[in-house]
Amino acid sequence: MVRWEPGAPERLQKAALELFATRGFEQTTATEIAQSVGLTERTFFRHFSDKREVLFYGQQLLVEAFLAGVAGAPPDASPIEIVAAGLESAATFFPDENRTHSRTRQAVIDENPALQERELHKLATIGTTIADALRARGVDELAATLAAQSGMTVFGIAFTRWIREGETRSLAGIAADVLGELVTLTGKATRIGDA
Repeated sequence: MVRWEPGAPERLQKAALELFATRGFEQTTATEIAQSVGLTERTFFRHFSDKREVLFYGQQLLVEAFLAGVAGAPPDASPIEIVAAGLESAATFFPDENRTHSRTRQAVIDENPALQERELHKLATIGTTIADALRARGVDELAATLAAQSGMTVFGIAFTRWIREGETRSLAGIAADVLGELVTLTGKATRIGDA
């Protein structure tokens, strides 16, 4: 009988990522994940509904980080400034020491269309949540939607750059650069039909 040890979800998550990276997502079972850390399949399913969810463990914490930044933005901040505050707050969820883990996780996701779909759904859900938070601050519907979706695009691009081999900048720094580029581009925009 295995003695109970704290941190089962985190241990299962780490073991799953290692197995997915070496054997492949489809080839790895929940039982194998659990057994690799001395737990039972039943324990696995007590923490996760399926093996996919191991890769998305902690998603609510990321949402909360975004929302904390949105809530902490000054009352007179523009919608894009509010989103920038959300991006900066969310970046704290990805310290530099987790870059290798994030890189491995993304490689697993990139090799599986169902996981890619789940990742896109996660980002869309976060975007909707941010738009709702912007509307709650009094931002009108269109501006809230554009700012939130733009923020998620910035986050996706920044994250992809952050996990690149050889990258040393922080996620917050990269996100600020990407957002700055977006602001520059939109400042140069012309009306459709006037171009």
